[in-house]
Amino acid sequence: MLKIRLRRMGTTNRPFYRVVVSDSRRATTASALEEIGHYDPRKNPPQVEIDRARVEYWVGQGAQMSDTVRQLVGRKPAAV
Repeated sequence: MLKIRLRRMGTTNRPFYRVVVSDSRRATTASALEEIGHYDPRKNPPQVEIDRARVEYWVGQGAQMSDTVRQLVGRKPAAV
């Protein structure tokens, strides 16, 4: 099953997240099928860039979004 989820990057106490499409049966650190955006909670306001066209494509292919990604997609206008 495909999942659209966050992958934590960055250093200790400086988190940065990538929005990735990956197989839910594999480890979260395994290679992703595609990176479709990023989320930086340390900026004020938090910076969110997600390619909505790719999200729609992967959801059409059967991917499911995690709860956090669903909230981020719902709150942010479409990225350029």
